[in-house]
Amino acid sequence: MPALDIVRIPVLSDNYVWLVHDSASGATMVVDPAVADPVLAVAATRGWTITDIWNTHWHPDHTGGNAAIKEATGCTITGPAAEFARIPTLDVQVQGGDTVRLGNHVASVWDVPAHTAGHIAYHFADDAAIFVGDTMFAMGCGRLFEGTAEQMFANMQKLGALDDATRVYCAHEYTLSNARFAVTVDPDNDALVARLAAVEAARAAGEATVPTTIGVERATNPFLRAPSAAELGRIRALKDAA
Repeated sequence: MPALDIVRIPVLSDNYVWLVHDSASGATMVVDPAVADPVLAVAATRGWTITDIWNTHWHPDHTGGNAAIKEATGCTITGPAAEFARIPTLDVQVQGGDTVRLGNHVASVWDVPAHTAGHIAYHFADDAAIFVGDTMFAMGCGRLFEGTAEQMFANMQKLGALDDATRVYCAHEYTLSNARFAVTVDPDNDALVARLAAVEAARAAGEATVPTTIGVERATNPFLRAPSAAELGRIRALKDAA
């Protein structure tokens, strides 16, 4: 089975929209379109027709392009059943344990509440890829707007159990600020210190720093490495105040 083509589209100030294409079927999916026009433009440039939108949560910088993309393409919009009332454009409601398809590629839906109460992720096990929205970032995790440290800790434990090579597609370029914070809570982590230097160089050159991988995050992400929910909550509070 041909690998998925995954294209990063930077929008707004620091958002990433992911355009995902299955060459065998021609199906093309958008993850969390903040806006429509740049996404439609990239798809058109590649000769791809958008067939699906998958939302991870209700925040407008993840759903703002839904209506316009659907109007332009007639695509089907899938998202969290628990947030249906806040994503009026949804056609298909899913929750943890469900599966969704892009051509012959199958993704499992994970419930990952904490950033929002109904947040979900999409895990393509056979493709070693997971789309996590605002649950995990490179060296970070999402703010606990609608959930608890216990929920986020459970999310991190589940993500951390994935294979090291699993690519993590998050929705924001927060890596530099996350790295600078991470070294303040884990200053003796040589891998983290080295990663900060690499990220500083990449960002200075205007390069993106995601996707990341589970293996890299296991070595350097203080939220994934937290030994307890209490510790995750403590460092999340420090990050919020930074």
